[in-house]
Amino acid sequence: MCKLAIVILNWNGVDMLKRYLPSVVNHSRMDGVKVIVADNGSTDNSVEMLHTDFPDVELILLDKNYGFAGGYNKALEQVEAEYFLLLNSDVEIKQDGWLVPMLDYMEKHPETCACQPKLMKLFADNTSCDDLFEYAGAAGGYLDKYGYPFCRGRIFNTIEHDNGQYDDVVPIHWATGAALLVRSKAYWNVGGLDENFFAHMEEIDLCWRMRLDGGNIVCISQSKAYHLGGATLNQGNPRKTYLNFRNNLVMLYKNMPENRLRKVMPIRHFLDFIASVKFLLSGDFGNMKAVIRATFAYRKMKKVYSKQKKAVQLNGNDLSGNYLKPYSILWHYYVKGNKEYSSLPEE
Repeated sequence: MCKLAIVILNWNGVDMLKRYLPSVVNHSRMDGVKVIVADNGSTDNSVEMLHTDFPDVELILLDKNYGFAGGYNKALEQVEAEYFLLLNSDVEIKQDGWLVPMLDYMEKHPETCACQPKLMKLFADNTSCDDLFEYAGAAGGYLDKYGYPFCRGRIFNTIEHDNGQYDDVVPIHWATGAALLVRSKAYWNVGGLDENFFAHMEEIDLCWRMRLDGGNIVCISQSKAYHLGGATLNQGNPRKTYLNFRNNLVMLYKNMPENRLRKVMPIRHFLDFIASVKFLLSGDFGNMKAVIRATFAYRKMKKVYSKQKKAVQLNGNDLSGNYLKPYSILWHYYVKGNKEYSSLPEE
């Protein structure tokens, strides 16, 4: 068993691998660390390129595209390591020793089940940049009282510059799936990623379950990773909208205590309806239909989780005050004008 396995899930990403994999390999040379590419049934020449250009990178071949969740589960079943680092193929690493702060923290804090580096934007307006947070995780993620995700450094589409304002190590609700370092034992204790999600929100759901299982999650700002973002589905893609809305509702149903869920879900359905109307008024019929489809899909998927939800609630406590922010991020962002995390109430 190695100390840390960096596992990059690839699907038809030959150009991404050529561009960014060298930086991961070159800056991750440490005893006990290995880099693995898990190919999710690619139909391009990714596998041939890896054999030719990266013969020292271990390769796991999956027979088809199982999505982000299923692909990682099936790949990680074949990996023996104390820690997994799930790393997107469009992540660039710019400094040696980037793993050290995260590994040191995890070793010294056994109650911590997962962490992430500070996630920075690789390009802004096609220009290389170093000081903008990246949408998918920034300096750690949270959920508001209605289940809407946001980050230290990114609320909705407002992205902050990094001025060291979030360099403290504090508990977060979820760590980005673009660069998620997790104890393998904690990962498997909760069953890994939920394959019914296919893609989007699955890392938030995983983190919620690990916290219900007693773990802590943090962002280690001394480590940095630079993320291109949107390599699979761009923001505004109706398929992405559908998965985000559907999976968010399913995640709430699975993990939120029943007494809170009864209060939250009617409000969420109303807010999602408002979102669909907003898409309609802007002429975006694809995303309007995606939100409506997501609501109906959620209602069908609830049956799958009824027994699982009972098990989760038996094992976890109603710690919603610790897990969810006690305010609406929509209210603070759109009504009160709080566009940066530092302007939000502490609790």
